[in-house]
Amino acid sequence: MKARIGLAQINPTLGDLQRNLEIHREFIDRSCQGGVDLLVFPELSLTGYFLKDMVPQVALRLDSPVVHELEELSRNISLVVGLVEESEEALFYNAALYLEDGVIRHCHRKVYLPTYGLFDEQRYLARGRTVRTFRSRFGQTAILICEDLWHVSTAYLAAQQGTDLLLIPSASPGRGVERGEKLEIAETWEAINRTYATLFTMGVCFANRVGYEDGVNFWGGSEIVSPAGERLLKGDYFEENLLVGLFDLEELRRARISNTLRRDEDLDLTFRELQRIYRKRFPEGDGDE
Repeated sequence: MKARIGLAQINPTLGDLQRNLEIHREFIDRSCQGGVDLLVFPELSLTGYFLKDMVPQVALRLDSPVVHELEELSRNISLVVGLVEESEEALFYNAALYLEDGVIRHCHRKVYLPTYGLFDEQRYLARGRTVRTFRSRFGQTAILICEDLWHVSTAYLAAQQGTDLLLIPSASPGRGVERGEKLEIAETWEAINRTYATLFTMGVCFANRVGYEDGVNFWGGSEIVSPAGERLLKGDYFEENLLVGLFDLEELRRARISNTLRRDEDLDLTFRELQRIYRKRFPEGDGDE
C-alpha cells in the first residue's frame, strides 16, 4: 500500500482560533483535491505557540464545536491537528489529535515540556504521562510532539509497541548558527529524524511550522523519512507550503528484513535494568509517580 502524506507547513496566528481554523480548512481542502490520505499539521497549529497567559482563552475540550468540525472533515482525509486541550479537571495540555473516519482515534499529550532558554511551557501547561500507539489506516501509529523526540525513551517506547509510522508535529524555533541555507537546529532535527527512522525501522513524518511570534522565527524544513533512513520529502526553510510525499508501507517489511535491530531488542533486559536504576535513584520509592 502506498499512502500520500501531506505536511502542512503553516504560519498560524498567535491566539486566533478562528483564523487558524480557516487555514486548516484551506489546507484540508487543497489536500483532498490532491488525493492526500493523511495530513499532518504542526504543534499547536490551531493556536500558535508562545501563548503564555492566553492558554485558558484558546483551550478546547474534545467535545467542542471546533473539534466536532475537524471530526467531520476527517471523513474525507485522516488528520493530525495541534491544540491546547482542556481536560475535565480544567488542566491544559499541549496536545495533538489524530482524527480519522469522523472520530478521534488518539490524543497525545506532550510529555516533555521545555523550560530552558526561550521556552517556558511547564509554567502554563500540564505534562502528559503516557506514550501510546494506536491503529490507523497506515498501520500501528504513534504521535510525539517536538521536545518529546529529544528524549530517546519516547521513540523507544513507541517502537516497542510496534510503531510503523511516527508522526511529529513541531513548533521548533530557529536556534543556533547558520550553516549555509539552514540553521544548526535544522541539522540537529534532521539527524534525529533519520536516526530514529533507521534504528527503529519506522516511517517518520516531521511537520514543523513557519512564521514569527514575538520576534522568534520558526524554520519549517518539514520532512518524511523512510524506515531505511532515506529522505522521501523535504520542505523549504522558512516558507509556508503544503508538502505531499508518497510513503510505501511495503518498505517497512523490506527495512525490517535487512535491519533486525528492533526484532533483536531485549525488552526484558531493558525492563530489569531500568528497575534496578530506579531503585538506586529512588530508594524510598519517592520518585515522580
